[in-house]
Amino acid sequence: MADAGPGQAIGQGAIGQEAIGQEAIGQGAVGQEAIDQQPETARHACAAFEAATLPLDRLTTPLWVYDIDQGRVVWANAAGLLLWQAPSREALAARELGRELSAAVARKLRQYQEDFIACDASFVEVWTLYPNGKPRPVTAAYRGLRLADGRMGMLCEALGDVEARADTLRSAEALVHTSVMIALYDHAGELLYRNPAARAALPEGSHSFAARFLDGATREAMQAALEQAGEARMVAQLRTAGGPRWHDMTLRRCRDSATGRPALLVSEVDISELKEAERKADYLASHDTLTGLPNRASLHPIFDRLRGQASQDGGGIALLFIDLDGFKHVNDVFGHPVGDRLLVVVAQRLRACLRAGDGVIRLGGDEFLLLIRLQPDTGLAGGPQAGIDALAGRLREALSQPIQLAEHRLQVTPSIGISLYPDHAAEVDLLAQQADLALYEAKAAGRNVWRYFLPEMDQRARDRLALEEQLRAALQQDEFFLLFQPRLSVREGRVLGAQAVLRWRHPQRGPIDPEDFLRVCAEPGLVDPLGQWMLLSAARQQARWAAQGFGAVLAVKLYPRLFRAADGLALLQRILDESGCDARRLELEVTEAMLAAEPAELVRARLVELRAMGFRLAVEGFGSGPASPVALRSFPLDRLKLTPAGLPAEAAALVASLGRLLDVPMLAEGVESLRQLEWLRAEGIDDYQGELCSPPLPPEEMAALLRADREWVLPVAEQSLGRLGE
Repeated sequence: MADAGPGQAIGQGAIGQEAIGQEAIGQGAVGQEAIDQQPETARHACAAFEAATLPLDRLTTPLWVYDIDQGRVVWANAAGLLLWQAPSREALAARELGRELSAAVARKLRQYQEDFIACDASFVEVWTLYPNGKPRPVTAAYRGLRLADGRMGMLCEALGDVEARADTLRSAEALVHTSVMIALYDHAGELLYRNPAARAALPEGSHSFAARFLDGATREAMQAALEQAGEARMVAQLRTAGGPRWHDMTLRRCRDSATGRPALLVSEVDISELKEAERKADYLASHDTLTGLPNRASLHPIFDRLRGQASQDGGGIALLFIDLDGFKHVNDVFGHPVGDRLLVVVAQRLRACLRAGDGVIRLGGDEFLLLIRLQPDTGLAGGPQAGIDALAGRLREALSQPIQLAEHRLQVTPSIGISLYPDHAAEVDLLAQQADLALYEAKAAGRNVWRYFLPEMDQRARDRLALEEQLRAALQQDEFFLLFQPRLSVREGRVLGAQAVLRWRHPQRGPIDPEDFLRVCAEPGLVDPLGQWMLLSAARQQARWAAQGFGAVLAVKLYPRLFRAADGLALLQRILDESGCDARRLELEVTEAMLAAEPAELVRARLVELRAMGFRLAVEGFGSGPASPVALRSFPLDRLKLTPAGLPAEAAALVASLGRLLDVPMLAEGVESLRQLEWLRAEGIDDYQGELCSPPLPPEEMAALLRADREWVLPVAEQSLGRLGE
């Protein structure tokens, strides 16, 4: 009928402050349709009271009769209708007030009914009514009254002209309209009171506080906190009318002022959207947005989980550090969107190779880290390492398969470094470093292989790091220089030109060959500036020789980035402009691997652009790389450079015959003997270079050789060949 009253508890069984704003009873008028549909018993009751209560209708004191069983006001005098803001008794009787009652209020009214029947009890209490949804505290007297059909109802009398205190009205108004869910539970956890926000959120028929928890452990933690401190603050997932929701709850032990018994006051705020935002933020913080794989932040949690399992059964963990060979080239040639799509496919293939419970992490770029749970050694042949080798083989097979992305057919291969827990280290950061060192060794071994960490790799890594620092300093301190190895005609012995050879003048070790440091220069921060320095220095030297009247062609290595990068042509043009070199006197050497690393049409287009700038083009290491002869035949090449001394006789002859079929001039390098020179003449090789002719020379000695031209070598070559023919 009404909510328990605010303010002082008046009379027997009053409900106190904790129940302010109990179920909104009598909110809003009900239209004529609802009046017509009211039960017949209510209609009869209203009619029966008409004659008997006519004198009461003239009283200015608000009076009304409440049918406890049906939850309706079956009669009210004019002042009562005014209090309830109802246009008529029929309209007021149509309001189904009982549907708005909580179980606790319904039980209280039942108790009143029993007391009315048993001992003709009466009560004076403060209740908060909600005519048309607005709270109105009323001090009223309540006594039993037999209805027309003999059932016990309740006569309610508002005592005088009731004016609610301002603070009481404000409190009741706030509880009605606040979005905070507020409820009062008795000592057994049964609902006594809930405000409208709580009523809208709680499931239908939900009166037990304990039953709202989805997680028993959370409920027990809450109870423990209440027992210890009398209050608690926690976030829990609860059952609500809208399904499971996250609520921020504040709980406090108190007393029900109506009964004086212990009670629990609970206020709740729905933070489900905030929890979802936190979940997404946590996911983004711990996962790679491109592939959906865990990221570096997940390394420690995954390792700790696997280490905990290993400690139970004596097993181990393998860390596999994977780097994709050729991925940088895909990015450079096809762009990052294609590279990103390739990484997504790689991530899918990695997942497919692993068992449930193993971990795969994308560290960034084209680097992945796998954490594999190793079962205890069962005594089988090979032990755990055999299983790791088998997995590495499956990974290599899976990742090496071509990937078709729209019109692009791409292929990458994995280099893998492996470290083991607990054999190599106990902490995951150190294990990852060790796997990285093993990965470096795998790349140095030719790529598309795997290597296990070995203790001596630490020292090699420290040496390599020291060398990197020295190389960076060497670039700044101008410690690099070029030597020039002459190139001669096999038939005539004339000096045709030279190849620029890089050297490092180490302050302690003296001149160092590139074989001793170029592998370290593979780092982009070193190879790019060093490659540009070498080209610029060679171009400047050729320009100086041209100014002296020497038209010899100078060959220089073109590093992959300058060949592949979008700005490579612009960099080469700047080198020509700065040096004053004629591009027609520079021969750029590329490897077969560079030509085979991307589709033939793209390579051909880039070679045509270089040719249009005036450069001569040569393939270094012809016959030893992956380039297709059909593709090579379609490229605008000026020279094929081969190394027959490093091949078996039959293989060398096959390479030479292939060069003749391509109809491109050939040059042999590494020629050290007269017999090799005779072989070159027999196989139709055009030019050569090597120790037989001359070691690499400083610029001034190379200039002197150009000046002397054929007189420097021709007599020696002719005499030697003559002796071979005897």
